Amino acid sequence: MATVPRQHITQKKIAEHVQRLGEHYPPIPLDSVDRTIKRPGLVARKFGHVIDYLARVELEVDRNVLELLVLLPDVDETNKTFYADVWQPQEIQHGLILDRLQQDLGRAAAKPHLEVSFPIKILGALANLRPIQDIAKLMYFLTGASTERQAVIAYNKINQGMRELGETAISETIITPIKQQEPGHFAFYQMSATAMIQDKVLKPWQLFLTRVMREKSYHLVGTNQMKQYQADMGGVMADLGLDHDLAGYAREIGRVETRLLWAHKQGMEFPPYILKALRESVDLYRERLQRGLKFA
Repeated sequence: MATVPRQHITQKKIAEHVQRLGEHYPPIPLDSVDRTIKRPGLVARKFGHVIDYLARVELEVDRNVLELLVLLPDVDETNKTFYADVWQPQEIQHGLILDRLQQDLGRAAAKPHLEVSFPIKILGALANLRPIQDIAKLMYFLTGASTERQAVIAYNKINQGMRELGETAISETIITPIKQQEPGHFAFYQMSATAMIQDKVLKPWQLFLTRVMREKSYHLVGTNQMKQYQADMGGVMADLGLDHDLAGYAREIGRVETRLLWAHKQGMEFPPYILKALRESVDLYRERLQRGLKFA
C-alpha cells in the first residue's frame, strides 16, 4: 500500500508550481490551430462523440469557477490565482478549440451545462463554517485530481488515435498542446490535497465526513450526476477502449484519494465508488445502444 510521500509539500512549492504553469503554458490561441482534416467523416465516426463530450466539459469551466466561489468563500491567493488566472483561461481555450473542431467535423456546437447544482448550493451555505470549508477544500482537490487524470488519459488516447489515422494537424496543433497543459493541473490538485493531509489540517471526524461525502457524491468528469451525461461518458470510455479494463481505469483515476483518503484501508486498490460510477456509465451507454441509439 502506497504511503504519503516523505518529501514535505509546502504552500510555497504549490505557489511556485502555479506561477510556472502560468508562465510556461499560456492559453492556446485559436489562430495557432491548423484546421486541416484529411478524412473528416472517419474522424467524426471514430472520435466525434469524444470530442463533443470534452468540448462541453472544458466549456463548463465557468460553472466550475462559480462552484468554487460558493464552496470556498475564503480561498487563499494561490488557489485564486490557479483557478482564475491559470486554469480557467487555459480550459476555456481548450473548449473553444475543441468546439471549433467538432463543428469542422459537421457536428453541432457544444451545449455546456452552466447551472450550479442544488447540492453545491447547500454545501456552500455551510462553507462559511471553517471546519466545513476545510472539508469542501479537500473534496475540491480530490475531485480535481480525479478529473484531470481522466482528461490526461483521454487526450493521450485521442492523440494516439489521430496519429494512427494520419491526422497530424489535429494531433500536433490541437490535442498535443491541450494534453501538455493537463498534467500541471493534476499536479496542483495532487500537491494541494497531499499538503492538507501532511499538515493534518483536518481532524479525524472531518476526514470521516469527507469519506462519507466523497462516497455519496462521487461522479465522473462531465456527468454532473445526470443519467444522460453518464451514458455519454460510457460512450467516451467505449470509443477510447477504456471499458475493457474498468478496474485498471479506476486505479488510475482514483490513485490520489486511495493514497490520501483511504490510507488506513490496507490493500485497497481504489475506492469502490469509483468502479461503481464507471460501471454505471458503461451500463447506461449499453442500454442506450440496445434501444437503437448511440448518442443522445
